[in-house]
Amino acid sequence: MTRLGDLLAYPVKSLDGVAVERAELGPQGALRGDRSYAFVEAGVDPEVASVGSGGGYVNGKSEPAIQRLRASYDLAGEADATPTAVTLERPARGDAAADERTFALPEAGDALAAWVGEYLGYEVDLVREPAGGFPDDRAAPGPTVTSTGTLETVASWFEGIVDATEARRRFRPNVVLEDRPAFFEDRLFDDHGTGIRFSIGDADLVGVNPCQRCVVPSRHPDTAVEIDGFRETFLRRRRETLPEWTESDRFDHDFRLMVNTVVPRESWGSVVAVGDSVEIDGPVDVAETDDGIALA
Repeated sequence: MTRLGDLLAYPVKSLDGVAVERAELGPQGALRGDRSYAFVEAGVDPEVASVGSGGGYVNGKSEPAIQRLRASYDLAGEADATPTAVTLERPARGDAAADERTFALPEAGDALAAWVGEYLGYEVDLVREPAGGFPDDRAAPGPTVTSTGTLETVASWFEGIVDATEARRRFRPNVVLEDRPAFFEDRLFDDHGTGIRFSIGDADLVGVNPCQRCVVPSRHPDTAVEIDGFRETFLRRRRETLPEWTESDRFDHDFRLMVNTVVPRESWGSVVAVGDSVEIDGPVDVAETDDGIALA
C-alpha cells in the first residue's frame, strides 16, 4: 500500500515551506494557500512575471538572498495554508540589519514588501493570487509529487546534502509518498498526449510531466551556498539510476525530478491528508493547449 507520507505547502513563493496534516485542493487543483503570495520586482505585473522564464519574480532562481530569509506562518485553517501572518527573520545585508518581524496578511503586505526590499537593496511588491496561487508550472498547477526513496537516493549523491529532509527542502515538493523506492513517482507520467490518473484518498489527480529543475536545488536552503558541479553530478547519477519505467518522450533530458500534476475539476474542494492511501488507476488522454494541460 502506497501512502501519503508528507504534505507540504509554501505559502509565500520561494520562502520556507510548512508541513501540514491536511490540505484542500483549491481552484485549479493546487493545495489551498500554496504559493498564494509572491514577491515581484516593483511595478511588475504578476501575469507578466508568470510568462516564459519567470522574469520579474523575486525568487530563489533569480535572487539567492531570498533563500536566507527564514519564515514561519499563521495559517487560515486546518486544511487551508493561506497565511494570515508571516514571521520573517532576515540576516544583516548591506544597510539592512539582522531583524525579525511579524506581518499580518493581507493588511501589512506593503510593509512586508518594503522590509524585504530594504534587505535585498531594491524595491519589491508582494502580490497575491488567492484562487490558484503562483505555481511553478502554470500548465500543470496541481500538487508536485515525489517519494521518500527518491529524496534519500538523491541526498546520497552529494556530500553537501545531509539527508532526505534537506533534499526535500531543496526540491520543494508538495506530496511525498512514503516507503516507496527511488523514482517511484516516474510511474505517474507517460508520453505526450497521455497522463496517469491516480488517487490520494478520495481525490483524483493526473500526473503529466516530470519537473524540469533549475539552480535552486543546488543551493543550501539556509545559506544559498551552491554545491560545485551539482548539475553535472545530478545528470550523471540520474542517468545511471534511471528506472525502465521512466522511459517517456516527456523525459527529454536528465535534469528532471518530481512530477507535476493536474486535478480534475470534480476533485477541486477535496481534502487530502497524511496517511491517505495512494492508488494508480492508469493512463488517460490529455491535451496540451495554450491555456495549460486539459483532461479529455
